[in-house]
Amino acid sequence: QVQLVESGGGLVQPGGSLRLSCGASGSIFSIGTMGWSRQAPGKQREFVAKITSGGRTNYADSVKGRFTISRDNAKKTVILQMNSLKPEDTAVYYCNADIFGASGRWGDYWGQGTQVTVSS
Repeated sequence: QVQLVESGGGLVQPGGSLRLSCGASGSIFSIGTMGWSRQAPGKQREFVAKITSGGRTNYADSVKGRFTISRDNAKKTVILQMNSLKPEDTAVYYCNADIFGASGRWGDYWGQGTQVTVSS
């Protein structure tokens, strides 16, 4: 059973910073691309950032220059450092990962989400 668990969300003032973390656990043989998406109230889930197993990154235009994604392969974690936060960054943030597990095949796994609220 593979699980992804996010942490680090909360309430922050505009211009502030938050660091989200997501750890993978279970019967995992290999992890490919890891990433973050978000869903604001009344909106569809949208891509935020992703990082390949080799460290190549990709960001949504709305977060470029403010957010940084990184990963620790040994710890099976992905980090999203969010700086200069804006009210429009308010959303539930989800991590996801391509994982090769005990099933013997690659699967796309998602965490349960963590709330980020940017407000004064």
